[in-house]
Amino acid sequence: MKTLILSTLAIASVSHAIAQDSAAVSTSPFAVSAYVESYYLHDFRKNDNHTMPGFIYNHNRTGEVNLNLAFLKGSYTGDRVRANLALAAGTYMNANYAAEPGVLKNVFEANAGVKIAKNHNLWLDAGIMPSHIGFESAIGKDNWALTRSLVAENTPYFETGVKLGYTTQDSKWYLSAMYLNGWQRIQRVDGNSTPAFGTQVTFKPNAAVTLNYSTFIGSDKPDSTRQMRYYHNIYGVFQLSDKWGLTTGFDIGSEQKAKGSSTYNTVYVPVMILRYSPSSRVSIAARGEYYHDKNGVIIATGTDNGFQTFGTSLNFDYQIAPQVMWRIEARNLSSRDAIFNGKGSDLSKNKTYLTTALTFALN
Repeated sequence: MKTLILSTLAIASVSHAIAQDSAAVSTSPFAVSAYVESYYLHDFRKNDNHTMPGFIYNHNRTGEVNLNLAFLKGSYTGDRVRANLALAAGTYMNANYAAEPGVLKNVFEANAGVKIAKNHNLWLDAGIMPSHIGFESAIGKDNWALTRSLVAENTPYFETGVKLGYTTQDSKWYLSAMYLNGWQRIQRVDGNSTPAFGTQVTFKPNAAVTLNYSTFIGSDKPDSTRQMRYYHNIYGVFQLSDKWGLTTGFDIGSEQKAKGSSTYNTVYVPVMILRYSPSSRVSIAARGEYYHDKNGVIIATGTDNGFQTFGTSLNFDYQIAPQVMWRIEARNLSSRDAIFNGKGSDLSKNKTYLTTALTFALN
């Protein structure tokens, strides 16, 4: 880990120096960015181990001040070549990269790309990349709500593979196809030789509307117990006016009940976020969501009704400075079965918690 940190710092230093030397002549292809997000989460049903349920990966420690995500990133963007390297730490990394070996647990992003058509915006990228699924990312400041929706937490935040992407000349359409190592994997699952694939179509008819449809096909289990998963992610982001914005999404996925089976278990998730920004510094967001996974396709509970959970939240953001944002959010999750932990072995159908965070971003 020490070697990785020193390497990233070296990249940052070289990039910054080159950028300074080149400023008088032209814009440097090198760029450095950094992000830090600290938080405190108060769980109104305190538990003994200070941990949120296993399907929550961001802000998952309770009753303590902690670091959700911090990374340092170096980028190169040329006319025909581009590359990104970001190393990270935090409770998000601990939770979401737990299955990865060694130093890979701290690689937030590492990819390189080449433009393969001289007169068209057609790129081939390979490595560890941000996921093509969903409208929320692991970088908190880029999301309308402080905590992530249930569907964001339980679909990939990152993916590893090769991506062919094309953007039209008018920038209204983006099309891509991917060969992937699996469902949010850097290293493929042992015993798995099944290729996974993804697609994405994004349409931006104007600056106020974004429409997206993404898919995933593959298995995230060893070949001996292979269960094919087919997943569809659909969302729209609408800037209704200068002050009002709306995001709506609907995901649906299915997975074989057993290897070679012709029957499938299904998961579906509708979500909606409404945001009001009375000024350039203040934003308020309300979210409603429902996650239906009765048979444990993605979230296994071991209960009669599986994971059937409603969620609501109310979020307030204040931009203290261009680089610094303070956020606070109240959230409630209500499940059909008693699945939320408390003191000892006590379980409840509801979980209510309050989260506050301070973010710093340097671009």
